[in-house]
Amino acid sequence: MKKIIPYGRQFISEEDIKEVVNTLKSDYLTQGPKIAEFESEFAKYVGAKYAIALSNGTAALHLSTLALGLKKGDYVICTPITFAASVNCVRYCGANVLFADIDPKTFLMDLSSVEKLIKEHSDKKIVGIIPVDFAGRVVNLEALKKITSNNGLWILEDSCHAPGGYFLDEKKQVQNAGNGNFAELSIFSFHPVKHIAAGEGGMVTTNNKHLYEKICNLRTHGIIKNEQKYKNNAYLANGNKNYSDFPGWYMEMQSLGFNYRITDIQAALGLSQLKRAQEGLDKRKKIAQIYTREFSRIPQIINHSNVIEGHAYHLFILEVENRRDLYDYLRENNIFSQIHYIPVHLMPYYKELGWKEGDLPKAEKYYSNCISLPMYPSMTNEEIDRVIQTIKTFYKNEF
Repeated sequence: MKKIIPYGRQFISEEDIKEVVNTLKSDYLTQGPKIAEFESEFAKYVGAKYAIALSNGTAALHLSTLALGLKKGDYVICTPITFAASVNCVRYCGANVLFADIDPKTFLMDLSSVEKLIKEHSDKKIVGIIPVDFAGRVVNLEALKKITSNNGLWILEDSCHAPGGYFLDEKKQVQNAGNGNFAELSIFSFHPVKHIAAGEGGMVTTNNKHLYEKICNLRTHGIIKNEQKYKNNAYLANGNKNYSDFPGWYMEMQSLGFNYRITDIQAALGLSQLKRAQEGLDKRKKIAQIYTREFSRIPQIINHSNVIEGHAYHLFILEVENRRDLYDYLRENNIFSQIHYIPVHLMPYYKELGWKEGDLPKAEKYYSNCISLPMYPSMTNEEIDRVIQTIKTFYKNEF
């Protein structure tokens, strides 16, 4: 039986293991120094002022929407081609979703669709937009910022697929995903299939100190330990009027927060993986170049991810004829492709809110043909070739 080739997987090095073991032997398994170190190094990596490490990407989305003040009655524009968490965070706050269709060439949120939605729904309180750097291709946030600035909207960038990715601005300067130059907040995930694996984990990056402090507070039950910000007096803090200063044990819960903390164990693994981030990104790009060259020759392939500057290649996607048959054939040959994604607006939960088939024709057309191929840094040349040859065999092309 042929070895299984998954669509994505983590690569854990001996150095990763050493760093985790060192943390396990240290004084801190959680709420220790590794978390702050991970945050600092990740902020440098993307070029942002601040970074907040969290338990997972979904927590990062949830706290970001809360920090931005999202509430019942508000509306947020989202893309349907993403994992449901990118949209669910809006509903966690009791707010409403408006879906923008995608650009069929890039698979990203169509900015002209965004402008159209804003005009068509001028009677609704649209407060923000959540663009997704889908598959690793980074949304042109400079162009999106022009739309949001004219309409007083915030941007929450979902960069889970794109650490190390970038777009070029009007001056042809590199704008890294998550650098905070255009989006108020950006979020990342450290799930095992992502570029940086920490088992689970997430990160929020921003250049806004107020939002940074708010998310830090929400991350830990809404509790603060800062004498300058306490609302109660020292007498109450001590439980004794003989003292006028605050005791070392004192803390205050000033808002309704959560336990969305990451552990030092995860942070240690994430830090070690971050050191190899560029190496992994380079390997992904090489695989994308090979796939692009080989799949450009197969007429049954309608479209594919191609080689794009700034693309981080979390996924390499084909749009193909006979998608279901190809998917099954690959599995029969122990090649486990994946489908990214079932359009969120067609999930039963969102259909119950009024969305239906036909609402977003470009996204729905994309879904009917898309398939994600194996793509991860530890793929061998033999595995890459096996994927290519199996697809060629399926389509019975002669080269």
